[in-house]
Amino acid sequence: MVCRKLVFVVIMGAAMAVIAQQSATEAPAGFTTPTQGLTAGRDGELTGRPGLESISNGIAEPPGDTFALDQAQFERRHDASTGLGPVFNATSCAECHQNVVTGAAGQFTELRAGHKDARGHFVNPTVAIKDGADTISGRSIINDRSICPQAHESVPDSEEIRSVRAVLNTLGDGFVEAVPDRTFLAIAAKQPAESNGLIHGEAIQVPILEAPGHKGVGKFGWKDQDPTILSFSGDAYLNEMGVTNRLKPKDVTSVCKVTSDPEDKPDSLGLADIDHFAQFIRGTRVPPRDTELSATPDATAGEYFFKAIGCSTCHVETLATDHPGAAINGGAYRVPEALGDKIIHPYGDFLLHDIGTGDGIVQTAGLQETANKLRTVPLWGLHIKTRFMHDNASVTLDDAIRRHAGEAREVTSRFNRLTPEEQHELITFLRSL
Repeated sequence: MVCRKLVFVVIMGAAMAVIAQQSATEAPAGFTTPTQGLTAGRDGELTGRPGLESISNGIAEPPGDTFALDQAQFERRHDASTGLGPVFNATSCAECHQNVVTGAAGQFTELRAGHKDARGHFVNPTVAIKDGADTISGRSIINDRSICPQAHESVPDSEEIRSVRAVLNTLGDGFVEAVPDRTFLAIAAKQPAESNGLIHGEAIQVPILEAPGHKGVGKFGWKDQDPTILSFSGDAYLNEMGVTNRLKPKDVTSVCKVTSDPEDKPDSLGLADIDHFAQFIRGTRVPPRDTELSATPDATAGEYFFKAIGCSTCHVETLATDHPGAAINGGAYRVPEALGDKIIHPYGDFLLHDIGTGDGIVQTAGLQETANKLRTVPLWGLHIKTRFMHDNASVTLDDAIRRHAGEAREVTSRFNRLTPEEQHELITFLRSL
């Protein structure tokens, strides 16, 4: 039986959502970025025959740019001559971020490793390459692929901490970026009171790469290691594809390199690849719900239990973006008209939590307390996923829920106390997201 306090939290949460909706409009939703199959040249020209037409959220493009060009650059495949490697995981952004449409989450995972020092602090590995004649250090990621055998990485036996990370969705992240940092700080501040002190999300401050000297609340990546979409794009371009850029200008090794750093140079429009990536992500619509399933009695009942047992404390349903023109990202970006004053329903707080599934890895210097914490997974788009949690190790939602421990242990306990029918209704609701 659900206690009165939980019912009160549900009612208050719904009331707050109504207040937010009175001053903003719903963000456009839809899987509207089918893979195009276009080739983008450095002069901004597109060649090839496009697939289905992609539709943006209405974001204004830089002079001469188009959403189709932004997506084509996101889908563009690299080789060693265009900066790929020396070590990498994919040859294009879309190679990983593609399920149903370009930009969505995929089934791929990346490999990370490290060890603890004598103080129990996480330390990045030093990986020997080129038969021990060279090393790669200073990062936890271990790339699965390389452009030559000499650069190939593998996890040293000394690294007892080993983990895989699932690819995250990027659709709708432009709206997430436009949510004020104060919103995430406020959510973190109120969670302890909502959960009898059990749940306490952490909003970390991380450097904004495009605004040196400035920091912002981390929102992107499993460790909230990136505060902005442009920072995320530059970081991923180097770490996942090995392409250096103005935000990450130095390769991790020069073994087998045939290009000079930085490899990502502006095109004829004055835009580098990372600018096109950021513009594409900011131009995507939010993942839509399965409207047919969400209208069923089971899904309606399941939404009640989702809120009543406390899932919504971390999986926050509704957020509002800042006003158009608001300066964010250390002053390096202003919220465009298409993203401002919008309501989104990510079902996530974008904060770091310890729910007993942490991987022990630290990605932000000086924040050792984040080792066993991970970002709350936004649940929008859940109905097109088949693997769940940070490691993709859960293939049923029931298993994913029951894996929640740590800060979420009481919520999991409440789920276990639901009847089988009530559990089915809650999971039906999740499948509608």
